[in-house]
Amino acid sequence: ASYVCFSGVCGDEFSILRSPQSVVFRDGSWPISGERIPDVAALTMGFSVEEDLPWPGLAVGDLFHRPRATVLVTVKGVDKLALPVKGFSYPIENAVPFSLDSVANAIHSLFSEETPVVLQLAPSEERVYMVGKANSVFEDLSVTLRQLRNRLFQDNSILSSLPLNSLSRNNEVDLLFLSELQVLRDITSLLSRHKHLAKDHSPDLYSLELSGLEEVGKRYGEDSQQFKDASQILVDSLQKFADEMFNLYGGNAVVEVVAVKEFNSPLIRKTRSILQSSQSEKENPYNLAYPYNYNYSVIFNIILWMMIGLALAVIVISYNLWNMDPGYDSIIYRMTNQKIRMD
Repeated sequence: ASYVCFSGVCGDEFSILRSPQSVVFRDGSWPISGERIPDVAALTMGFSVEEDLPWPGLAVGDLFHRPRATVLVTVKGVDKLALPVKGFSYPIENAVPFSLDSVANAIHSLFSEETPVVLQLAPSEERVYMVGKANSVFEDLSVTLRQLRNRLFQDNSILSSLPLNSLSRNNEVDLLFLSELQVLRDITSLLSRHKHLAKDHSPDLYSLELSGLEEVGKRYGEDSQQFKDASQILVDSLQKFADEMFNLYGGNAVVEVVAVKEFNSPLIRKTRSILQSSQSEKENPYNLAYPYNYNYSVIFNIILWMMIGLALAVIVISYNLWNMDPGYDSIIYRMTNQKIRMD
């Protein structure tokens, strides 16, 4: 049986909605920096990180059973989501923008032959990134604003099942918010048609960024009935989404929510131009050694024992060749002697 936990989100908080038994989170109000959230996702999936994470919220867990999927939903522009049951929730001390690009790259490089599902999506910004089998599974997923709007007015959309209350299907802001919830439902619907992908050995990654609630708050005000109704609808949709994703992966998935009122700075993805000059790097005026890399000991041991093994092999081969009896050990000499005697 897998461990299931609900969590409340309250103003710049990192919360766990679902977690398998192999991933252990500790109950406590330990703050975590926003830039280290991708490292938490990497560690829960069993990947290594460049810099150690001295955060007591995450325990070691079962190293031999890693989750088959990580789902991270970022909700922008909200102070509190009233989820009914309090669970593991940690404050974010430095709410800087982050991305799971490093985790996606690790999955893609380690499991490239198995083509895992990697989906990163921000519907309101029309930003989408798919890797592996995600291209075939989610090829029908609405990703542009025009597609999102058209999807809402189809027969099987959430407009026919959700109680809109004070929200209107004629307002563009309301439709943007509802279209993001439609994306959540479509993801679980499309994945349920390809359940075999949730049972393979390669881990999957889902990173979703929702900003529709933030736009509702800007349009009507955070004290408005529309914002309150939208918040409740979002809570219900997130719970249902977490339940379905958790069940699709057989209880072996981590579902997390990051709620931030406002990011401290815009997201700047680290890139490097191929035309960038090496002279731009600052020279070391003090002639100091380069910083210690955590891979140093691994590489050192590989090279050391390989050289020792090669040296021993050369010594053994040389010794045997030196002491070899040509008439007894070599087939060349044997054949030559027989031919001479026959002649």
